[in-house]
Amino acid sequence: MLSTLSISNYALIKELKTEFSNGLSIITGETGAGKSIVLGALGLVMGNRADLNSLKDTSKKCIIEGVFSIEAYDLKTFFEEEDLDYEEETIIRREILPSGKSRAFVNDTPVTLSVLHALKEKLIDVHSQHKTAQLSELSYQFQILDALANNNTLLEAYSDELIKYKKLKKEFTVLLESQEAAKQEYAYNSHLYHELVEANLSPDEQEELEQTLEKLNNSESISSSLAESVQLATDEQVGVQNLLYQIKAALSKIASFSEEYANYEQRIESLKIELDDVVFELEKSIENVEINPEELERLNDRLQLIYTLQKKHMVASVEELLKIRDILELKVSQVENASELIQEKEAAIAAVEMKLNATCNKISKNRKSAIPTLTKQLEEVLSKLGMENASFQITIDPATSFYTNGKDDLRFLFSANKGGNYDELKKVASGGELSRIMLGVKLILSKYTKLPTIIFDEIDTGVSGEVSNKIAEVMQEMSQYMQVITITHLPQIAAKGDNHFKVYKKDIDGVTTTFLSPLNEEERIIEVAEILGGKNISESALEHAKELLKA
Repeated sequence: MLSTLSISNYALIKELKTEFSNGLSIITGETGAGKSIVLGALGLVMGNRADLNSLKDTSKKCIIEGVFSIEAYDLKTFFEEEDLDYEEETIIRREILPSGKSRAFVNDTPVTLSVLHALKEKLIDVHSQHKTAQLSELSYQFQILDALANNNTLLEAYSDELIKYKKLKKEFTVLLESQEAAKQEYAYNSHLYHELVEANLSPDEQEELEQTLEKLNNSESISSSLAESVQLATDEQVGVQNLLYQIKAALSKIASFSEEYANYEQRIESLKIELDDVVFELEKSIENVEINPEELERLNDRLQLIYTLQKKHMVASVEELLKIRDILELKVSQVENASELIQEKEAAIAAVEMKLNATCNKISKNRKSAIPTLTKQLEEVLSKLGMENASFQITIDPATSFYTNGKDDLRFLFSANKGGNYDELKKVASGGELSRIMLGVKLILSKYTKLPTIIFDEIDTGVSGEVSNKIAEVMQEMSQYMQVITITHLPQIAAKGDNHFKVYKKDIDGVTTTFLSPLNEEERIIEVAEILGGKNISESALEHAKELLKA
């Protein structure tokens, strides 16, 4: 509920702070006194757009602050999702700067206007004669019926399952489309895939083949060079081995004379050992040099196959060919296993659909059970509001598809007169009748769900006599379940309030300023008397006002 509203430098208001309480609060005042300004300020704090015209003094910023008691509204999840500090006494502040820019805060945390709009839906419901159109909206009619049917938990479960269902259906559609596209390419992809499989490629194969072929293509030259190298190393007269032997023999004669000469001998010995080892390896290599035209042809063919595949797939390595093979395998398998994948997805959809239908049946059953109660309560409250012959025909029929709130088609028909034809509300109910129906609906809903603070903005316009008394009684009854704030011109309604505020204008130092002040008992008598008879209050008006306030 709205606990406190503070307004600074807004329109005709210089500074204003008003505290509200539970029950029925009445706001009265002459036409043009500024009731719409108060509503406008409340609208700004709840996220309406603003401009510089909102500022009374354009050199200073405008600040509007609302304090709301929110412990009964189950908003902790909302605050967590928006990363806001949850406080049972939540402060919402809106600032409009002289530059025209505005800022919004919830418990001192900056927020966007969209967050304020979301909070507004949960905290404030401003209702006027011009805002009865939602009565004709199917979603709102379902909302009324579901409140009486206590369907909230079932609808939450249904919503979760519906999200899964739609996701699965979308995936199924994508699967079918991809399968159709894959089928068209299947033959070609299958050929490419099996071609790569038959090639039996290995990652390092190309490099090894190229090296082996290089050796085979130059086998004669290699063999000749190896033989020449061995000859130069092993020749008895001038071979390197024989020369090193002679050098070692010469050095051995002087090795004992100094450590330096001994070191020379050891190093020559090391060279001789290393050379012997190299000669041994060269002799082995000569034996391994192969001149095999058939093997050369086989390897050339294999390498040519790899080059051809690389050119076909426009890649430069075997590793890339292997990746393409894996991709083709997936594409081919998707088509070959399509029926299995489709069956799995269909089974998943069927399972969720079964759950949805079971939940829908429970929701529908509860709705049908609630219809007599809703019809009876609506007709009873409308009878109190001067619509004695008002009656409703509300029916539920099974739908063929899943809606956002179940699987029902709802017909919410109304007749204002005995023997009259039933039709949709927007077609047969007048503006005044729609206002009273909405009032009745709000009263009924207030008994079944926690409604936000409701502000009735002169919905009693054009109503008088006994009907105004009944409207006042309905508002008073509503205020037992929720906070009700009513802006009115009717004395019968003004007298029913638990609290009474007056909006008025006053000229101070040549500047017109709007005020909103609570009235005490004596002031209420005078205000109600003024509503009854005008500024010139008669004794009879005062007595009448006292009687209304005591009633």
